[in-house]
Amino acid sequence: MAEAQNIPAGSTTAGSIAVAAESTVATRMSAPPSFDVADFPVPHGREEEWRFTPLERLRGLHDGTAVATGGVKVAVEAPEGVTVETVGRDDARLGRAGTPVDRVAAQAYTSFEQASVVTVPKETVLTEPIRIAVHGEGGTAYGHQVVELGAFAEAVVVINHTGDAVLAANVDYVVGDGAKLTVVSVQDWDDTAVHVGQHNALVGRDASFKSVVVTFGGDVVRLHPRIAYAGPGGEAELFGLYFTDKGQHQEHRLLVDHNTPHCKSNAVYKGALQGDGAHAVWIGDVLIQAKAEGTDTYEMNRNLVLTDGARVDSVPNLEIETGEIVGAGHASATGRFDDEQLFYLQSRGIPAEEARRLVVRGFFAELVQQIGLPDVEARLLDKIETELKASV
Repeated sequence: MAEAQNIPAGSTTAGSIAVAAESTVATRMSAPPSFDVADFPVPHGREEEWRFTPLERLRGLHDGTAVATGGVKVAVEAPEGVTVETVGRDDARLGRAGTPVDRVAAQAYTSFEQASVVTVPKETVLTEPIRIAVHGEGGTAYGHQVVELGAFAEAVVVINHTGDAVLAANVDYVVGDGAKLTVVSVQDWDDTAVHVGQHNALVGRDASFKSVVVTFGGDVVRLHPRIAYAGPGGEAELFGLYFTDKGQHQEHRLLVDHNTPHCKSNAVYKGALQGDGAHAVWIGDVLIQAKAEGTDTYEMNRNLVLTDGARVDSVPNLEIETGEIVGAGHASATGRFDDEQLFYLQSRGIPAEEARRLVVRGFFAELVQQIGLPDVEARLLDKIETELKASV
């Protein structure tokens, strides 16, 4: 089934752990969300959530001056038994997984005309992935997508972003009780593209959600994955791989809201950077609410700086409102090549450039293996090779 619609060398790391005496309605990690653009002031770059983002390169997505011109096409290929629909703004299934948390996400929600809704019926176990292609043809667009799994269903979804576009979009994942959903989102845009997106996942009782976010292309890519739980026993795994090249800005801002008892989360993001002006930002926020007893969570970010002129900002945060948890921790590390690894490989007759590629492939290997689709894994490894050769 298919359906289409238009629509300077250095690094910094920081972390914090805040233990609150009582639950608060709105914290720095959980700012009041809203579907109304007017509830969010126009950012100027001094705000905590925007201080790393080059606003002048968002082409008006942040201040309301970006006018939708089309030029973005969405095509969905799904196995038999999966329902694919194009719906209007009044569809009740839209916005259930999460509410916009910044002005761009709110603008996207109020500006899209049609949304894609992909539904996997309860107890359906798919043996082939659902593939969603988002291709830009030079225009500006606002979009919305929904992927919903019924109870005890299992599915893998691959979303490929290609071409040139200025796109602000929200994606909702609704995972029913006991269901299992794996999503692979690949940002392989042209170098001139701008992509700002919020990914909302609502994980049901005893359900599991795995997200693998891969970012290569684009002038500016700013993604905001968010996790919330609809019942106890839910598990979420957030994996990310990014390769930031000369002049690119790639920003990933995670929020895991442990709002339900006895749930788990694990986040691992890795990035490599090369070239003047390459800038990667990783913000990992985990909020454990007072009612979320029995939480088990961990987050890690690692970055490999391949050349001078690249910059990393890595900020893991934990906000804990209860002491009745299984575990909570975070880690962040940024560094250059391990000279001992390179020396070891070269001492066994491996040329320097080949040794360099082997080290980077090994750095990303554990994340690529999380995908579980040989064709996608091979494509990503080839892309990593291409990026490395470009720097030689």
